Amino acid sequence: MKAIVQDGYGPLSVLRLDEIEQPAPGRGEVLIQVRAAGVDQGVWHLATGKPYLLRVLGFGLRAPKVRIRGIDLAGVVVAVGPEVTRFRPGDEVYGTCDGSYAEYACAKEDRIAPKPANLSFEQAAAVPVSACTALQALRDSGRLTKGQRVLILGAAGGVGSFAVQLAKALGAHVTGVCSTGKEDLVRSLGADEVLDYTREDPADGTRRYDLIVDIAGNRPIARLRRALTPGGTLAIVGGERGGDWTGGFGRQLRAPLLSPFVGHRLRAVAAVPRAALLEVLTGFIEAGSVAPALDRTFPLAEVPAAIQYLRDGHVRGKLAIRI
Repeated sequence: MKAIVQDGYGPLSVLRLDEIEQPAPGRGEVLIQVRAAGVDQGVWHLATGKPYLLRVLGFGLRAPKVRIRGIDLAGVVVAVGPEVTRFRPGDEVYGTCDGSYAEYACAKEDRIAPKPANLSFEQAAAVPVSACTALQALRDSGRLTKGQRVLILGAAGGVGSFAVQLAKALGAHVTGVCSTGKEDLVRSLGADEVLDYTREDPADGTRRYDLIVDIAGNRPIARLRRALTPGGTLAIVGGERGGDWTGGFGRQLRAPLLSPFVGHRLRAVAAVPRAALLEVLTGFIEAGSVAPALDRTFPLAEVPAAIQYLRDGHVRGKLAIRI
């Protein structure tokens, strides 16, 4: 089968299309014919091995433990391993696995769910990591309730585009923050207010929010706290700036340590896409309150170009890989 593989860390040129052996499902796994796969910042980090903290956390010190890149997928079950009870061949599914940039991939049963009936495979592949992260940031870390005011920094990106829609579906008043030229997208997602961060500072303290979801930002925690109501919550999803060792994850490491000593709840959001979360998302999607904002798709051979397109900041919403 064809797959995007890498044998060492480095620039995106380390990723190459190769012919490798098709995997076989193990205990509790299903073999999926991949029809589409998603693209997010995580695949760049795993390709480059940066920040180095990822290597220490078990992804491979000198080279990635998993040679095939890709996490999100949507496709059709072609075989099931021992002890699998929820799926059978022919089922259309979506979820996550290690190595989705391939014609076939094995996924654990508890990391996939039936594909939403109203989505194409490309749309479904754009959902798992980003939408699960958004849901966890709002519902679990943020404890968002109806009528609250939420500020979403990075509202035009992958996680942000889902966060805007989910926050509205949960009954919040949503202010989305994005760069110039993406305001129309954020408004179309349902944001009540849209701010262009190149023209105004959303954390200047003139507005207060019950919840701030900071996605791939770099503003200091102290500055973001100025925009919170007393007892409000800051949920930090990640960041794409920082040193080689911790990268943009430095604030995520500091937030829970600082939280007990201040008047706000400071939370680091770590995405754990599981079947239960995917099933909740399917409910929102099939009800029509959430839909992937799919910018464009790329063929499997152009995975490096897709990742670079994402890194360059061009994407409005999500990208998908056609397989």
